[in-house]
Amino acid sequence: MSKDDFPIGATPPQARIALEEKLGHVFARPELLDLALTHSSWANEYSGGQHHNERQEFLGDAVLELCVSWELFRRFPEAREGELTKLRARLVSTVSLAERAREFGLDSLLKLGKGEERQGGRSRDSVLSDVLEAVLAAVYEDGGFTAAQAAVAHIFAPHWPRAAGEPQRKDYKTRLQEVAQQLFRERPVYVQLASHGPEHAKIFEVSLHLPDGREFTASGTSCKKAEQEAARQALNSLEHAEENPDARPFLTP
Repeated sequence: MSKDDFPIGATPPQARIALEEKLGHVFARPELLDLALTHSSWANEYSGGQHHNERQEFLGDAVLELCVSWELFRRFPEAREGELTKLRARLVSTVSLAERAREFGLDSLLKLGKGEERQGGRSRDSVLSDVLEAVLAAVYEDGGFTAAQAAVAHIFAPHWPRAAGEPQRKDYKTRLQEVAQQLFRERPVYVQLASHGPEHAKIFEVSLHLPDGREFTASGTSCKKAEQEAARQALNSLEHAEENPDARPFLTP
């Protein structure tokens, strides 16, 4: 099989359209998006050479930093360089980018090799942050800097800081993930248990499993709200656990 014949694998049309709506960009060359969603492990299994997203990750990292820098520069004309640098670092951290990738469903669209899949690559923050950068590079390749700016605005829409001088309060899930990475080197796992009630007033129940075996359950009017409540419980438990005194410095919002 020649490299020209290598089967990158087309993203399912409905999934591509849904992602395009979230990004605010319709691909004239959807093969760029297909490549961005192809991990090197998948290419290796098909002897695909460089038909994977690592080059796009390189480009996307630079595009992302420029787009975020410009948006912060525009939003906070009185902010000093150090303040802008700190704001940008929070937005483009591996944890932050991985969360944005999950919000956009990239974890389910990513094409992984079997070995990487078995090793948990689909949930690994480093893998997900890389694929988000690759997707942004694909947008840039397809539509230029203006399209990339628009995509970054969509990606971070609910997450832009309100003021340069104020510390950004992290939500419970984000804080818990950072604490879990520091303490256990693993992420907490959320599982939806059930939902009940009429469509207009459903209640969702979820469970949260920490890597040390502790489990928390919570309910809410949406899965996200239930997960946030479960994360709040877990953070409270970690904060007061005598066996984890090292967790306390990481629990400050």
